[in-house]
Amino acid sequence: MVGYLTWAEPQKGRRSIRLEERHILRMRFLQAEIVKSPHGAILSRRVLAAGKRLRKRGVTQVVLPEAFSFQEQLAKCGLRPASTLSLRRCLAADWVRTGLTAKGRPVSGARVAVTAGALTGEAVRTVTELCLRHRYVLLDLPYGGEELCRQLRREYGVSLLLGPSKDQLEGAEALVLFDPRTDLSLKNPVALRLYDEKQALPFLSLPPSLEEALPKGVDRGQLLAVLREAGMLKREQIALGTGNGSPEGET
Repeated sequence: MVGYLTWAEPQKGRRSIRLEERHILRMRFLQAEIVKSPHGAILSRRVLAAGKRLRKRGVTQVVLPEAFSFQEQLAKCGLRPASTLSLRRCLAADWVRTGLTAKGRPVSGARVAVTAGALTGEAVRTVTELCLRHRYVLLDLPYGGEELCRQLRREYGVSLLLGPSKDQLEGAEALVLFDPRTDLSLKNPVALRLYDEKQALPFLSLPPSLEEALPKGVDRGQLLAVLREAGMLKREQIALGTGNGSPEGET
């Protein structure tokens, strides 16, 4: 089971920690409600106690509150934050478009570069989507890629530039990185580090009927990532906007 943490305002008679099973879009979660405190030490102890209770109930990953700063306490309990890596890679092509639009750059004629340590299924899907949307797509891999180039040309009639130079990568309007690249400046107008969960996601929204089911105050990216991986959300139900996130993909 996946857990999620929420804050509660102090109230007479309210327990400092309360656990309760909840269903979000038909998926079962274990919610830990923690009463706020102006004293950091007290709040830290409450988070630690809540984490221990969640772990005792079989929870291993949790959706955190927004701007949460007590990850260390949860790690002591064997809990890890819900990963957003798969969601980031799933949204990469749309994220590029949103970032270019936010920067006032043309979308279809933009040069989009992708670098990856290996040609995984996620990388193939992203490159394919980008090729269908942008005129110039560059792919940098340590090896392979020739078959993908042939496949894209055969099935869609699009071309892919394989093995671009460093200057070409840094000159692209959008750069998508599946793995770290210490040799690149990452000063492209749009630079998406799909391996880095610290990079702010763009604002993500759902259809109104689904939005109503989401709890308030939790990390939206983590929650949507968990729901999508569990099959409760489809990719096409997640829309990228320009709300509270950073659509440009900047730090």
